[in-house]
Amino acid sequence: MPSLKDLRNRIASVKATQKITKAMQMVAAAKLKRAQTAAEAARPYAEKMEAVLANLTGAVTGSDAPMLLSGTGKDDVHLLVVATAERGLCGAFNTSIVRLARERALALQAEGKTVKFFCVGRKGYDLIRRQFEKQIVGYIEFRAVKQLSYAQAEEVGAQVLKLFAEGQFDVATLFFSRFKSVISQIPTAQQIIPAQVAGEAAAGADNAPYEFEPGEAEILADLLPRNVTIQIFKAILENAASEQGARMSSMDNATRNAGEMIKKQTLKYNRARQAMITKELIEIISGAEAL
Repeated sequence: MPSLKDLRNRIASVKATQKITKAMQMVAAAKLKRAQTAAEAARPYAEKMEAVLANLTGAVTGSDAPMLLSGTGKDDVHLLVVATAERGLCGAFNTSIVRLARERALALQAEGKTVKFFCVGRKGYDLIRRQFEKQIVGYIEFRAVKQLSYAQAEEVGAQVLKLFAEGQFDVATLFFSRFKSVISQIPTAQQIIPAQVAGEAAAGADNAPYEFEPGEAEILADLLPRNVTIQIFKAILENAASEQGARMSSMDNATRNAGEMIKKQTLKYNRARQAMITKELIEIISGAEAL
């Protein structure tokens, strides 16, 4: 049985941990509002970009279509761009994204496809390299960046586009966590190369006839690389909000658990102290009676 000193040290240690988790929760709550605002502001722009591409692609078919839209004509090699956080202590935020990417990779490999990884964020890289180290073809981290900006997305987009231009993959899929609420972040997979403009974007596009100047192919040649960067930027902002929400929830749970542990250790300490006092009283009384 631990001594009273050991129990006091445990209680003090847990109280110190509780102060840290409470402080981290408050910091995450303060950062969450700014990150959530940025993520929500980026969504309409990304959606409008998809709608514009939907309008343009209707007039470009066959050999006139850029490769970023039509693809290479094959889907043998897949690049999985996995965007995660630089730090931990945010619950299952990082592992849920990596799990989705791992499941997709294993499914593609079972179909005989070649899978490559491009990691954005240290935590995702650490998790993926345990199983797919030889398949990682790119890695970028933003630990030194205090505030995420479009420049970081441009850096990632430029490397992905360079790999595509070199013919190192046929299809690129972006993995990130879409922010829904503080307690809900949704791991998401989005194909970015070749661009997918069907579905909601095409359905919501205006079907009125347009005349483009310059031609549709020239506009797409500029918009398609930009679309890749914009979708990556949106994913990074969604991740930033999801990370803070997950950290806030995780640290709140940790603070509550620390409180419960303090109560249990305090009760154990009081019982041990009462037993020691009772034992000393019995010894004193027994000694007095013996005299």
